[in-house]
Amino acid sequence: MDQPASTPEMTAYGPAERELLRALRDFVASDEAARRATGRRMDLGVSDLRATRFVMTACSRGEPVTPRDVARHLGLTTAATTTVLDRLVEAGHVERRPHPTDGRSKVLVVTDHARNEAHDLLADMHEEMRAVAAAVPADARPALLTFFADLTDVMRRHASGQQARAVPEAHAPGSSTPNP
Repeated sequence: MDQPASTPEMTAYGPAERELLRALRDFVASDEAARRATGRRMDLGVSDLRATRFVMTACSRGEPVTPRDVARHLGLTTAATTTVLDRLVEAGHVERRPHPTDGRSKVLVVTDHARNEAHDLLADMHEEMRAVAAAVPADARPALLTFFADLTDVMRRHASGQQARAVPEAHAPGSSTPNP
């Protein structure tokens, strides 16, 4: 069965919507599989890998990141986050350093070892992803960006328990052309 489960109250998916959402599900599944494989190759669990990536991204932006920031990002308690960070420090992926302005706190810094390992594992995949993105025709990009932004907004609102908003007629299921 390739049709999503529905109830009489749910709007039925048309073939075009189903095709887009199936492609998105396939992408999400392959992204998750790639992250798990990267974690295995780096000898990191999912939370460890997410924490490393978070610290790496913050460091590349020049933003200080604290253990509390990592806890919020991972959705873990500070105690559980301490365990994750202890493993990352022991593995040589992250260092704890004194906070530049708060003597009671620490900042986390990704190590060259972690950067080099991530680069070695991911550079080829990132280059292939860049090439795929570059191949998207310029006139298709605005629609793709809107599609992803709108779906991201829907998922974030539902994840946070916010009320669903009314879908504009131009985006209503089954409408093939936007209304002016």
